Amino acid sequence: MRILCLVVLLGGAASGQWERFRGPNGTGVAETAGLPAEFGPARNLIWRRELPPGHSSPVIGGGRIYLTAVEHDQLYTICVEQASGRILWRREAPRPRREKLNALNNPASPTPVIDSENVYVFFPDFGLLSYTRDGKERWRLPLGPFKNVYGIGASPVLADDVVALVIDQDKDSFIVGVGRNDGKIRWQKPRPEALSGASTPAVVKSGAGPSLILAPASFRMDVYSARDGEAVWWVRGLPSEMKSVPVVVGDRVYVSGFNTPENDPGKQISLPTWAELLARDDANKDGAIQKEEADERTKRYWDFIDTEGHGKIVEKEWNLHRAVMGAENGLYVFQMGARGDATGKLIWKYQKAVPQLPSPVVYRDVVYMLNDRGVLTTLDAATGQMLRQDRVRGVSENYYASPVAGDGKIFLASHPGVVAVLRAGGQQELLAANKLDEEIFATPAIADGRLYVRTVAALYSFGVR
Repeated sequence: MRILCLVVLLGGAASGQWERFRGPNGTGVAETAGLPAEFGPARNLIWRRELPPGHSSPVIGGGRIYLTAVEHDQLYTICVEQASGRILWRREAPRPRREKLNALNNPASPTPVIDSENVYVFFPDFGLLSYTRDGKERWRLPLGPFKNVYGIGASPVLADDVVALVIDQDKDSFIVGVGRNDGKIRWQKPRPEALSGASTPAVVKSGAGPSLILAPASFRMDVYSARDGEAVWWVRGLPSEMKSVPVVVGDRVYVSGFNTPENDPGKQISLPTWAELLARDDANKDGAIQKEEADERTKRYWDFIDTEGHGKIVEKEWNLHRAVMGAENGLYVFQMGARGDATGKLIWKYQKAVPQLPSPVVYRDVVYMLNDRGVLTTLDAATGQMLRQDRVRGVSENYYASPVAGDGKIFLASHPGVVAVLRAGGQQELLAANKLDEEIFATPAIADGRLYVRTVAALYSFGVR
């Protein structure tokens, strides 16, 4: 079946909108003029607003900014006036439990999503809530508990009349569609192959039918109908751990994933079969591997292998681990499918210096792929030809925020708090390196000629003064 018309749902395509994680459909791109290259506490600062901690990124619409945060063990949704940085309201969410988190995660990591009238937030320690733009609660939907070795990190998105949320965890992963007006579950579909990940979906509209939700998971990406959650098409052969947002540009989707360095092509190791493992390590002959029986490598990955959490490894878990370690890291580019298995529509792939957390950005025919250690790879978006690969500013730093782009510039926010600005193009020309001296986890936002950067201590608005 041929796609006759494919429209990317940009949502926040207007220069004053950045309505979800990574802005317009998760692309990280907003074409607005006048973004500053040089900025900081004493230069091109419009305002600075101190905020409690949270790793969620700012979303922007209707002159307001929305974020989530945690303070004194309490969860909050916060609304800030875009022009002044003044806090307009904050609302506390219930917190009936404390999900286990990786040290790099935070109870307020998922980013809100907004429409013209309402805001929708997700806290893994509670579930989904919706407020009006003035802070009046509309509905709440408890969900969970969850079991993700990192902690749940995916953000909700809007698709037609539902709030779509992906919950990928150690087992029993699913995607759920919740009515945006009443907070009731419309549909829920299992994702049996999906393991712990944190990939926020993209959304596209195909012809006159319902919107499609592109949701990467371990080994595959499924594309669901917003109407009923049925899988319309899918691709296989993806990496075993997915955290990046799929980037839709025209009739192509760019999706990347990284698990461990052992998943890089050429670095994969041969793991024993279950029978071979038992013969080698099952000292007490009980048909399972206890932790004290395991070799050092298996102990290193124990929490990922023992998905049942019962303190031993059984055959099903080991076979899954072998499949996980057999998958290859990479950036994969597919032609958008129409129906069924679209794996054969792979256009190109690139498999060096692939990021685990930052999502790629495709801007003015160039792919910018920044890995967690600060290696930036620029690729020709059409062919995958590498244009340049180098460390940002020549420095080895950690990056957890994703690149964003606008006004002919690329913005790269490092964990230590330096925001590098590059001129758009494959040669990675550095325009400025702006030091904020506050750690950064959240991806910046762009709207109305201003750049919004959330640090662990504050939210900044930068613009040309």
